[in-house]
Amino acid sequence: MNRRSNLIRAVAVGAALLALASGAGSATASDAPHHGREAAALTGTAKLDRPPGDDATITVDARLDAADRDDPGAAHGTVKISHYMERPEFGGTAEARVDCLLTGGKVATVSAVVTKADGGLKGAIGKRLGLTVHDRGRQDRFGYSWAMVGIPNDLPDDMPKCVSAAPFDKTKPGSGDLRVRPMK
Repeated sequence: MNRRSNLIRAVAVGAALLALASGAGSATASDAPHHGREAAALTGTAKLDRPPGDDATITVDARLDAADRDDPGAAHGTVKISHYMERPEFGGTAEARVDCLLTGGKVATVSAVVTKADGGLKGAIGKRLGLTVHDRGRQDRFGYSWAMVGIPNDLPDDMPKCVSAAPFDKTKPGSGDLRVRPMK
C-alpha cells in the first residue's frame, strides 16, 4: 500500500508540474514582444545625442536563448557601431560578435568582440567592448566600456565579458529605439 501511495503521489506531482509548465509556456508565448525561444534580448538602433559634427549610431541584436538562461556567456548576435566626427577628424565603423548579455528590468549590458572595422576603428579588431542600455522609451540612456579610454581601440586586450559603464549618455530622440527584453 505504501508503494502504491508513493506512485500515486509521484504521478499527481508530475501532472501538476506538467500543467504548471504548460501554463507558463503559453503565458510566455502569448506575450507579444517575447519569443518563446529567447530568455532575454537587447535589440534596436539609435543615434547618440551629440552636437552637430559628431555622428554616432549603434545597432544591437543581442539574444540569449531560453535554453541558455543560466549562461549569459552563451548570448549571440551582433553589435554595429558607426562614429564620424568633424573635430577632431575621426571616422569609422565596426562590427562585433556578441559573447555576453545580462538584463535586469529595463537595463541590459552586452559585450561583443570586434570582428570587422575600418577607418579610425581598425585598431579595435579583436577587442571586447561593452555596452549598457537603459530602455526609457523615447530617449534611452547609453553607456560604453571605452568611455574612460577614448575609443574602442584603446580598450585593454583582457577586457572581461559583460563589463561596461553606467548609462551616462543619451540617445537622440526620434533617431531609433533600443529595446531591452528582461530576463524572465
